[in-house]
Amino acid sequence: MISRLTLATAALTASLALSLTAGGAVAQTAAAPAGAAMPMTPMAKRVEKPRTAQSLECSKKADAQNVHGKPRKTFMSKCKAGKA
Repeated sequence: MISRLTLATAALTASLALSLTAGGAVAQTAAAPAGAAMPMTPMAKRVEKPRTAQSLECSKKADAQNVHGKPRKTFMSKCKAGKA
């Protein structure tokens, strides 16, 4: 037979779990204030600009020199400015 203490503990645990779950559900259903901008979702894709012929040429030069990472970014900036 289940003791009263065990039954009371089980009931208290269940009610605590239910109140925590319900509190989270209520908090998630709150509406945003009027006029508030909705943030972009992480899945939203950015529209990329088409690459210029100069950019493609500089990229080919960087590939030929096996430049990667931060040095590549520096090289590309200088190349597009006509300094490399």
